[in-house]
Amino acid sequence: MSDCNNGLPFSFGGLPNGPDDYENARICVLPVSFDGTVSYRTGTRNGPRAIIDASRNMELYDEECGREISDFGIFTLNEVQPALESPEAMTLRVRDAVREISGAGKFSVMLGGEHSITVGAVMAMKEKHGNFSVLQLDAHSDLRESYWGTPYSHASAMRRTLDFAPVTQVGIRSSSKEEESQLKRNAENIFWARKIVGQRDWLGRMIAGLGEKVYITIDLDALDPSIMPAVGTPEPGGLLWYETLNILKTVCREKEIIGFDVVELLPQPENAAPDFLAAKLVSKLIGYVFSGKALPRP
Repeated sequence: MSDCNNGLPFSFGGLPNGPDDYENARICVLPVSFDGTVSYRTGTRNGPRAIIDASRNMELYDEECGREISDFGIFTLNEVQPALESPEAMTLRVRDAVREISGAGKFSVMLGGEHSITVGAVMAMKEKHGNFSVLQLDAHSDLRESYWGTPYSHASAMRRTLDFAPVTQVGIRSSSKEEESQLKRNAENIFWARKIVGQRDWLGRMIAGLGEKVYITIDLDALDPSIMPAVGTPEPGGLLWYETLNILKTVCREKEIIGFDVVELLPQPENAAPDFLAAKLVSKLIGYVFSGKALPRP
């Protein structure tokens, strides 16, 4: 990405993004501009650019980790362009992109885009890591077998993910009748928003249910609309900022994180605050992942 503004490269954090920077990077940010299966408002394809643009205008020092996230080595790849032939083709395109990152020994941070892109990343992680768990922060269960004629819909993202790894769901507060049987099968791994918001006693049980290796996927509608209105299908009663950070910090301290994604930002031209929240969330999670067991306990 070569767009420039105020002399900064169009990269996460405005960090240098040349060939040498790629070689030295430990982290690759992968923008995926796809919203081909959305069922309500389109525009999440613009999410990656909005997150990156916001990140160029925020501080990179993390006071909890005691260092700048740039110290970890971050390189921003070119956007993965939509595969127009089918959602399945897009899934495979994402798989190939994440496979290349993993094959180079780098850590994948994927920016969406709609939630269906997570499946491709999980497929690549399965090839690389074998057994691992997926931690999903989301308002919606996304467990439909298919939706609007495709099993690779955003509404089926976690159903497809279950073909490759167990899924622990946090913040769920919306599901459909057709997902009921799958919800019952996965009941021990679902932490409904109404039971956890404002509470901490569930965190230990959630951590215990995860494997040693964890891939994290964050649909931004997991957050309450009071702080994150810029999503396709907002739901009331979501997670707030510091409780979200506490969940992520706890997981990163206790488990090995093998990759993560942040998806479903639908930018609002008149309100940049959600873009900055998403960028800050990515920044905080990078810091948590690479600080790991050194993170302070509450």
